[in-house]
Amino acid sequence: MKPFAFVFPGQGSQAVGMLDAWGDHPAVRATLAEASEALGEDIGHLIHEGPKEALALTTNTQPVMLVAGIAALRAWRAEGGAEPAVVAGHSLGEYSALVAAGSLTLAQAAPLVRFRAQAMQEAVPVGVGAMAAILGLDSAQVVEGCRQASESFGAGSAEVVEAVNFNDTAQTVIAGSKAAVDKACEMLTAMGAKRALPLPVSAPFHSSLMKPAADRLREKLAATAILAPRIPVVNNIDVAVESDPDRIRDALYRQAFGPVRWVECVRAIQARGIDSLVECGPGKVLAGLCKRIDAGLTGAALYDPATLADAKGLLP
Repeated sequence: MKPFAFVFPGQGSQAVGMLDAWGDHPAVRATLAEASEALGEDIGHLIHEGPKEALALTTNTQPVMLVAGIAALRAWRAEGGAEPAVVAGHSLGEYSALVAAGSLTLAQAAPLVRFRAQAMQEAVPVGVGAMAAILGLDSAQVVEGCRQASESFGAGSAEVVEAVNFNDTAQTVIAGSKAAVDKACEMLTAMGAKRALPLPVSAPFHSSLMKPAADRLREKLAATAILAPRIPVVNNIDVAVESDPDRIRDALYRQAFGPVRWVECVRAIQARGIDSLVECGPGKVLAGLCKRIDAGLTGAALYDPATLADAKGLLP
C-alpha cells in the first residue's frame, strides 16, 4: 500500500446517528465503551439519539467528534488497514491525531477535549464573540482586512478580529468580538470577497479571546502524561512535527488561541511525498479541502464500512 495520511476533522461534521452505519462492529463498540467510561456518561447513546441541539453544544461536539474519528481509525485497523505515514487533525482533530499516533490514549483525550470545550465556552459569554467564513479572497487580504477592522475601533479598544482558520486558498475563517467580526465582514466584502458567511458557533475559537481558556488548558495538559508519537503528527500552530512531550503540550496550548494553518499542514504532508489523504471520521470536509488546496491530491473519506472499503481501494 502506498504511503498515505490520515486527517481528522474538527467541529461541524457531527450528526445524530453518525456511527449507526458501523452496526455492532466490535472496534466501534469498544471505542464507545472506553470513551463512555472515561467521560462518565453513555456517549454512544448521545451520538445515536441526539438530539441535534445536544450534539451541537461545544462541550459535547468536541468529545463526540474525537470518539467518531477514533472509532473509524480502530475499525480500519481491525479490518487490516495499513498504518498512515503521517497524521494531522483540524483544530480539535489534532487530539484525535495524537491518539492515532499513540501520544494520548482515548481515555485521556476524551475528558481532556471536554475540559477544553468547557474552558473555551466559558472564556467568552455567548453572543459576545463571533466567527465568519470569508470566501473567494486571498488569505493575505483577509489578514489585512482584519487588521484594518480592528484598528477602526481605535487604540485600546477591546474589539478585535483575526484570521483563525486558513482552510484552503480561497476560504479563511475569521473570529473575534461580534462587532469587529461584523465590521471585518463589511470591509472584506468591499475588498472583493465573494461571501462573508457568519458561522453558527458559540465562541470565537482560535482567536486571542481564547487566551483565558488556553491558560486553563495549559494546567490540565501539564498534568496529562503524553508520549512521543509513534507516527509523525503535523501540528496546526507551527506546521511542525514534534516528538518531545513538553513541546506537544505547548503546541496544544497555543493552538487554543492561535490559528489553524490547514493549507500549510496539507502542503507539509505533500512535502513528505504523500498525495493521498484519508479523512478519518464523519463528513467529507477535509477531503474536499485538500482537493481545493491542490487538485493533484487524492482526498477520501472513512466513516462507515462502505467508505472503508473505498479507501482501501484507493490505496493499492
